[in-house]
Amino acid sequence: MIATGQHTPKSLAAQVEGARVTVLGARRSGAAAARLLARKGARVFVSDSGPLDRETAASFDEATIPFEQNGHSDRAGQADFLVVSPGVPSTSATVAEALSRGIPVYSELEAASWFCRSPILAVTGSNGKTTTTSLIGHVLQTARETVHVAGNIGVAFSAVVEAAQDDDFIVLEVSSFQLDHISTFRPTVGLLLNITPDHLDRYGGDLQAYARSKFRITENQRGADTFVYNADDPLVSAGFPRASDKNPPINLPFSLRGPLERGGFVANDHIVINLHGEEERLMQVNEVALRGRHNLYNSLAAAVAARVVDIKSEIVRESLAAFQGVPHRLELIRTISGIKFVNDSKSTNVNSLWYALESFREPVVLIAGGRDKGNDYSSVADLVREKARAVIAIGESAEKLLRDLGDHAPEAVVADSMEQAVEFARALARPGDAVLLSPACASFDMFEDYVDRGETFRRIVNAL
Repeated sequence: MIATGQHTPKSLAAQVEGARVTVLGARRSGAAAARLLARKGARVFVSDSGPLDRETAASFDEATIPFEQNGHSDRAGQADFLVVSPGVPSTSATVAEALSRGIPVYSELEAASWFCRSPILAVTGSNGKTTTTSLIGHVLQTARETVHVAGNIGVAFSAVVEAAQDDDFIVLEVSSFQLDHISTFRPTVGLLLNITPDHLDRYGGDLQAYARSKFRITENQRGADTFVYNADDPLVSAGFPRASDKNPPINLPFSLRGPLERGGFVANDHIVINLHGEEERLMQVNEVALRGRHNLYNSLAAAVAARVVDIKSEIVRESLAAFQGVPHRLELIRTISGIKFVNDSKSTNVNSLWYALESFREPVVLIAGGRDKGNDYSSVADLVREKARAVIAIGESAEKLLRDLGDHAPEAVVADSMEQAVEFARALARPGDAVLLSPACASFDMFEDYVDRGETFRRIVNAL
C-alpha cells in the first residue's frame, strides 16, 4: 500500500516497484503511463471503459501488461494506487470508490513527474495552451537547447520523461483534468494564461471549481520557482496574493495594459520585459508573427518564460518573429477564388471562438458547433454581428447555437455534416471573405477528437 501523508517525487517513485497499479484509460497518456510504470517495476493493470485499438493492445501484450476493455471490473479497484487518464472524470465510479477507501488517485502528469530530472515549463489556461507551449518549445529549439514538448499537446509526458537528461528542458501543455489529481507535481516555470468558462460539465457547472484546478499548477512551487500569470484576466488576478505561503515562488505577471514593476507588458507598441528591476525593450508588437490580440498574450507569456530560463533576448525576438503557429489553430488551409478557408478546430470553447473572430478584419462565414459543454454563446453575439456574413451550425449543439447566434448574422443555417457545412460556406462566402471553422465545442459528437475534425475539414477543402 502506498503510504499516506507528505510526499516528494522521489519518495513516491521509490514506492512504485512492486506496487499494484491500475491505470484507468488506455488512450495515449494512459498507455504511456502503464508502460512507464511497468518498466519501473510496478504490477500494472489497465482498465478502459471502451474498446482498445489493436496497436495499443499489442503493446500491452508485448510488455506483459494485463488489461480489460469495454468496462471496469472489480479488479480495477484492487490496487495500491490508481493512475487516471485525462478523459476519466473524477466522478467515475471506480475513481470515487478508490478515494472513499483511501486509495490514492494520481494523474498521468503526476506519475510521470516522479521520474523527471529536467526543468519543467508547464503551461495551462482555458485558451492558448497549445500555441504557447509550441512557441516556448520553438524558442528553446532556436536557442539550440534540447527540449521535449509533451503533455496535452500530443505526446504523453510519460513517453518522454525517461529520455530527458538533467540539462534538457521539458515543456508541457497541461489541462485542468491533468491537474485534478496531482500531489507533488512542481514545474520550474508554471504559466497560467487565462481562465474562462470551459469543461463546466466536468466541474458540476462550477466555474470556481474549474479555476481552482487551473491554479493547482502553482500549488507546489516554492522559492526559486517562477509562476507567470495573466494580470489582465479577472479570474486569474483574483487568485492573488497567496498570503498563506511561507516560501512562495517568484510571481511574474504579464499584461497588455501598460507597465508593470516586474514581468512582461506592452507599452508604446513594444513588448517590454522586466525581470530584475530593469526594463528591456524586446521588440515591436507588429514584429510578432502570430496575428490577433490573444496571440500577443501568448507571445508575451512565452517571452517571459524564455527569459526566466536565461534564453537570450535576440533569440526570443527572432523566434517570436518567425513562429508560424500550430495546426488546427487559425491555420490557413487554402484560398479559393479569393475566399480563405481557415481551420481553427482547436477552438473547443466560446472564449477561443471570441479570440478567433476578433483576429479577422475581413467578413467571416463561421462554421461552429459540436458537443456542448455548458456553453453560453451570447458572449460572442456582438462579434458575430460585427464580423459574420453567415453562421453555419453543426453537431449536437447546432440548434442551441443557432438560437443564440443565428439572429446576429445575415444568414444562418444548420448543416448535417462537415461536407455540407463546407458546401454551404462556399456558396455563402464572397471573394475577400474567410470561411472559419471555429467550433467553440468539443468534437466527440461527430469526430474522434479536434484533430480528426480539423483534418476532415482540411480534406474537404482541399478536394474543392
